[in-house]
Amino acid sequence: MYDNISKKFELPTLYKESEAAFWDDDHISKQMLIAHLDPDFDGASRKLDFIEKSVSWIKKIVPPQSYQSLLDIGCGPGLYTERFVTEGYTVTGVDFSRRSICYARHSARKAGLDIDYICKNYLALDIDKQFGLSTMIYCDYGALSTENRRIVLQNIYKHLKPGGKLLLDVFSMVQYNKFQEQQTWELHKKGGFWREKEYVEVKNFCKFSECVTLEQFIIISNQDIATYYLWNTYFTKETLAKEVRETGFEISGVYSDVAGKQFYEGSPTIAVLLVK
Repeated sequence: MYDNISKKFELPTLYKESEAAFWDDDHISKQMLIAHLDPDFDGASRKLDFIEKSVSWIKKIVPPQSYQSLLDIGCGPGLYTERFVTEGYTVTGVDFSRRSICYARHSARKAGLDIDYICKNYLALDIDKQFGLSTMIYCDYGALSTENRRIVLQNIYKHLKPGGKLLLDVFSMVQYNKFQEQQTWELHKKGGFWREKEYVEVKNFCKFSECVTLEQFIIISNQDIATYYLWNTYFTKETLAKEVRETGFEISGVYSDVAGKQFYEGSPTIAVLLVK
C-alpha cells in the first residue's frame, strides 16, 4: 500500500500524460462543464464579457465576409462557436470531451444555430475540408508537449485555405515568473471536483524547466489512488514566433490577448494571428 502511494508522488518525466481518465471521466467532465458555463469564473473558460469582446474584435480583424468558414479547436461547450455563427461565420467546433460536445449540440439545436460539432482528439483531426479561419483559444496550445504542439500546428495548417489565418494565445513568461512552487493537501469530506465522494487531494506545483510548469494532483479515495498532470509551457514573443514559423506560418499580428489588446512586455498572455 505504501509503495503504491509513494509512486504516485514521484515527479514524472517531462510532458508525461495522465494515466487516469480526465476529459471523459463521468464526474470530472461534469465538473468541467459546470466551470465552463459559469459566466463569472475564468478557470475553465474566460468570463462571458471577455468572450463577447473577443468575438467582436475577431470579427473586425478577420471578417466573415473574407474568412467565411471557421474551425474552433478545443471548442468546449460552444461558448465561442455560438457567438461566431451569429456573427456570420460558418462554424465547425472540435473537442475531445463527449460531455462538452453533447452540451454544445443540444444548445445549438435549442437556439436554432447550424454548427457542425466533432468529438475527436484534434491531434488526429482529419476533415475533408479547408477553412478560412481557425481559433485555438485560452492557452490550450501551451498545455501540449513540444511534439504535440508541432502536430496540432501541422493539422491546422493542413486544414486552412491558402491565406487562411489562425488565432491562438499562450501564457507569457510573466506568468511563469509568478508561478509559486508549493505542496499542499486538503480533505474533501463531501466530495468535490475530482471525486463525487470523500477524498484527499494533494497538490504538487513545481517549475519543471526554464519555461515549463507542472501542476500534479494526487487524489486518494476509498475507490482509487490517481495522479493527474497539468502541464504548461510559457513563451516570449520571440520563442513563440520561432516555433510557429517552423510549421510554415507567418505572423500577421501580435497582441496581449485574443480581444486585441495592444501587446506590452508585462502582459500575462500573448496572442498571435498567423497566416498560411
